[in-house]
Amino acid sequence: MQRPVALAAAGILVTFAGGALIATTILAPADRMAACRASNVAGGFDRLGGPFTLLDGAGREVTDADVITEPSLIYFGYTSCPDVCPVDNARNAAAVDILAEDHGIDAQPVFITVDPARDTPEVMADYAANMHPEMVGLSGSESQIAAAAKAYSTYYAKADEDPDYYLMNHQTMTYLALPGLGTVEFFNRDDGPEEVAERTACLVEAAD
Repeated sequence: MQRPVALAAAGILVTFAGGALIATTILAPADRMAACRASNVAGGFDRLGGPFTLLDGAGREVTDADVITEPSLIYFGYTSCPDVCPVDNARNAAAVDILAEDHGIDAQPVFITVDPARDTPEVMADYAANMHPEMVGLSGSESQIAAAAKAYSTYYAKADEDPDYYLMNHQTMTYLALPGLGTVEFFNRDDGPEEVAERTACLVEAAD
């Protein structure tokens, strides 16, 4: 009689099929997720991301637990950004559409301003709605934005002192956060929407 034998401690499933011994390594979730990644964080991804409290488009305080209820592509920028931010947000929006159409995965782009003086909750709500129906736009006080940026180790600063027409310097990574797991990957500007969607799908499936 052919019987499967599970060796859980070794992470190996041994079966007999047609007289042949077949051994399959069962990867732990952490290992499966590592196989999906193209980036790395010194000390591990647990060091990237964390709790935040910000304001949604209606001006209500929300936490990371309120926002990250599905796979989320999180980007820090500002609505007056003339070039980089619109392109990166559009890429994230396109990736979300690919995830839904090709993988059956519901995800959301999240846009956190680094310019709360101009990007009020109302401004962020309008920007997000024009970019993608699932995009979440978040603002907050200077201290709330600083705390969120620090959690994600992202940099930003005013580029000049003009009170009305200043630009903001900021990093341009997009962070993938999964509910209950936190940040599991980040994407660079050179990653196209298909690449972002494929890696996200791989990580979501590995986490499940």
